[in-house]
Amino acid sequence: MSLLEFFAWINQDLLALPGTIIFAGGAIILSIKTGFIQLRGFPTLVRLLAKLASEEHCEKKKAAAQKRHTISPMQAVFSALAQTIGMGSIVGPTVAIMKGGPGALFWLLLYFFFASATKFAEVTFAMQTREKTPCGYVIGGPMQYLKLLSPTIAFWYSCVIAVLYMGFSSLQSNALANILAMESVPHWLVGLTLAGLALITLLGGVKRIGQVTSKLVPVMFILYVSFGIYVLIENPLALRNALTLIKDNTFSTAAMMGGFWGATVFCAIRYGVFRGIYVSESGLGTSAIPHAVSDAKTPVNQGLLAMGTFISDLILSTVSGLLVLVTGVWARGEVRATLIYEIFKNYAPFVGQLVLLATFSLFVLTTIIGNGFTGSQSFASLTQRRWLKWYIACMAFVIFAGTLMPFPLVWEILDTLMFAAAVPNIIGVVYLAFKYPQVLKLKNASV
Repeated sequence: MSLLEFFAWINQDLLALPGTIIFAGGAIILSIKTGFIQLRGFPTLVRLLAKLASEEHCEKKKAAAQKRHTISPMQAVFSALAQTIGMGSIVGPTVAIMKGGPGALFWLLLYFFFASATKFAEVTFAMQTREKTPCGYVIGGPMQYLKLLSPTIAFWYSCVIAVLYMGFSSLQSNALANILAMESVPHWLVGLTLAGLALITLLGGVKRIGQVTSKLVPVMFILYVSFGIYVLIENPLALRNALTLIKDNTFSTAAMMGGFWGATVFCAIRYGVFRGIYVSESGLGTSAIPHAVSDAKTPVNQGLLAMGTFISDLILSTVSGLLVLVTGVWARGEVRATLIYEIFKNYAPFVGQLVLLATFSLFVLTTIIGNGFTGSQSFASLTQRRWLKWYIACMAFVIFAGTLMPFPLVWEILDTLMFAAAVPNIIGVVYLAFKYPQVLKLKNASV
């Protein structure tokens, strides 16, 4: 048995059923427990966004923020989005569809809706339990609120996440290297460039990370979605057929035709949920880490902002999933990181191709930066910020090495690690939601 087959066996035969039940079940329980905060809290979220948009221009507020090792609430949002709005949002839906069939896209999007309550709870508890070091640095996230359950569980989570986010970064560099290789750019050059840029940004600290991501994330989001929609509306009949395909295969239990690796409704749910976790990080808890360094007025405020990011995940994943269905590439060949690029190259040549190369590069860079911050915060919680520069150096090396690794093997290894971190997190969040329900009350928001 090869290494790839071994990890595939673990993920498909041992972890698939319990993982799907735990993650989907946890999201549904938290939605009910919070009274479907994703619906009730939406008006408050809109008012909060409007208020923060005006405050971002207030020089007094910015000057006050400079005195602390924190960032503004919106910079925290963009730093968290930098982790999720990346190759995961592009490649994740395609992997779900190719392995679970067209119906997997429906389950992935449905998971986003329920899991937005999970993200709300994760971020709110992370803000509530964060700590400051003697030097004023903020450490917060699941490794803090899981201490309320057990210091051992919190330690385990920090260790796994510190390793996992090195792997996530290697996956990003791997995807971009394979895409740029189609344009005759050497893998080593891509790895060296990404590692160098990530090293410079991460060593600059949380302020530099917030400034970089808040500028790049909106640009790359608009560019990718705009050209993706252009390709979709150019093929209206194929788009209608793709929507029909999703509807017909969402609850189908019959074996399907085509080249993908899915056959049953459970397979569609399993890949939809697992890729949904990878794309949104809801259930994994890691998006709470950059949110925890926000200078938001209340924990619930930042929880609402985090909850609202599911809309961007929804848009990106819908566009990416429909692209592979509309063009038919989901039923041809193996799972690969270059699918979306191949689509843009064939269906929106030259301009679309150039735009995609630019946005892919930005996607990967910002995601690697976000991953590096998350991983370094987990490492910092273990060592009280000692040897942090060595961790960042290791992260840079893994980013470089990732350009040379086989793509399917990376996915399978990361799925196993993600399960090891996400299970204690989602169980812990559900437990805390029942033990400290007052923390999650919408009335705690300050707008």
